[in-house]
Order: sequence, then structure tokens, then C-alpha cells
Amino acid sequence: MKADFIWMDGELVPYDQATVHLITPTLHYGVGVFEGIRCYQTPTGSAVFRLREHLQRFLESIHILGIQQFPYTVQDLRQAVHQTIKANGFTECYIRPLMYLQGPMGLNMDQSRPRVGIAAWEWGPYLGREAADHGAHMMVSSFTRLHPNISMTKSKVSGNYVNSMLVKTLAIRSGYDEAVILDPQGYVAECTGENIFMVRKGVLYTPPLATVLEGLTRDSVMTMARDEGIRVKEKLFTRDQLYIADEVFITGTAAEMVGIVKVDHRVVRDGQVGPITRRLSQLFAETVHGTGKHSAEWCDYPGTPV
Repeated sequence: MKADFIWMDGELVPYDQATVHLITPTLHYGVGVFEGIRCYQTPTGSAVFRLREHLQRFLESIHILGIQQFPYTVQDLRQAVHQTIKANGFTECYIRPLMYLQGPMGLNMDQSRPRVGIAAWEWGPYLGREAADHGAHMMVSSFTRLHPNISMTKSKVSGNYVNSMLVKTLAIRSGYDEAVILDPQGYVAECTGENIFMVRKGVLYTPPLATVLEGLTRDSVMTMARDEGIRVKEKLFTRDQLYIADEVFITGTAAEMVGIVKVDHRVVRDGQVGPITRRLSQLFAETVHGTGKHSAEWCDYPGTPV
């Protein structure tokens, strides 16, 4: 369903009028920051999952990028998100805040001022219903994840995602659903827009934060796994360890939680989504829909205090 309005710097603008000028530094150089957030229907109305944390990460990304004067607080943006959802009449949707620069052409960010837009739209399973229900097929990409001294890898900078788009496009063209990217040292890092986990002998492994984006779905799943008594270890591992894992799954706001049943045409265990993955998926679904153990702290309803 197409949205009716997009929030732009304090105003709800009709969808087709939410435009920016061609001479915008962000459009030419990729110097923007974005977030991906989801809103879910719950028994007491629509709620945005971990909204405060997403918006805090948005502000941290802007700070990392070096924007010195940003006019909005978490509370300002939180109100804007709920306003956008309500104006469009959505009960469930994906939400995309974007900070972009407006100013003269050039490479000096201090010549431009930050602007913010917030869009929302209805978006089903990111990798498709078949992958969500029965597991996805993933390749190991020939591209390498960005080195932390090449770009700000802890910030969701728009330009960083050229790397993800190259990887994703090649994966789809090659017949896969997704791709995992190795870090500059050759260890498993993350996917094009998701964190990655593997289960081996009952232990849940995921790469440490030094090499990946601090995913909020990642954090949520790790918390729920510990609640279930599952041992969780943040540890570097290699592509061939994925081949012999008992289970592999990926997490992200867009993708939510998806089991991986093949890596580079190698079947993961029996080729079915594993029991730990299914249990954590069930807990995640309960949580985002307002009936889980952590729903009260993680689901953000309009009108509730920060």
C-alpha cells in the first residue's frame, strides 16, 4: 500500500511532493544516514519495535559521520514517527528515517545543513515468504566488508550500502536469496543488511561487534536466547564453519529472522530450519506483536513517555 504522506522537517508532505533538489550533496556523494524500523499490530494497538533504540542509533550515526549541529532529539523524532504512521493509517509498516544534506555542491559537509525525512510503507517478508517459512539459500560473496579505516562502519551511512547493493545484486543474479560478506581478515562478518548466527553443538555463535553493525534484532535475539538457557558466544568464525554448522540464521529489521538451509550449495545439517532457530523465531514474533516477555520494554506505543 502506497503511503499518503511523508514527514519532512516537521511537516507532513503529500507523497508525490516529498522531493529534494538534484543538486543535493547526499545524492551525489552518499553522505546521508538512515534507519530501518518496523511497526507491528499488537492486542492493544500498533507498536513500533525498539523505536527509542533505533532513533538513538540514528543520532549516533549522525554524530559518527561528523554532523555538528543536528536539530532533533530522540523524542522529536519519536513523535514524528508516530505522526507519520497515524497520518498514513498503517497498522503494520516499515519506517525509514533519512538524514540528508542540503547545501552547495562540494565535499565539505560544514557547508550544508542536515534535513530529515521519515517515510513509511507496508512491507512483507524482505526475503520473500518462501525463505521466511522454509529457509533461504545463501552464498559467500567475493566482495569484502568495508574496512573500519576506510569508512565509518558503525554508522548507517547511505554510501556504505553501495557495498551491500553490489553483494546483494550479484547474489540474486546468481540464484541465491542472500549473501554473507567476509571481513578484511577473511572471517564471517554479516550479510547485506542482516547479522548472522550459527548454532554448533548447542552453542549460539555470532561475530563480535568490532566487525559488524550493532543490530537491534541481533541484540533482541541474543537476549531471548539467554532467557531460554542457550549459551551465546560472540566469536570470530570462518566460512567453512558455516558449512558444518547445525543451524544458521540471519536477523535484521527488514528481514526479521530467517533460517539459512544452504550455504554455497552446501546443505546446512538436514536442510531444514533447525529447532533453536524456530524457537527463537517464535519468541521474536511473540515479542514484536506485544505478547512476549520483553514486549513491555521494547514495544513503543504512541503517547507513552520516553
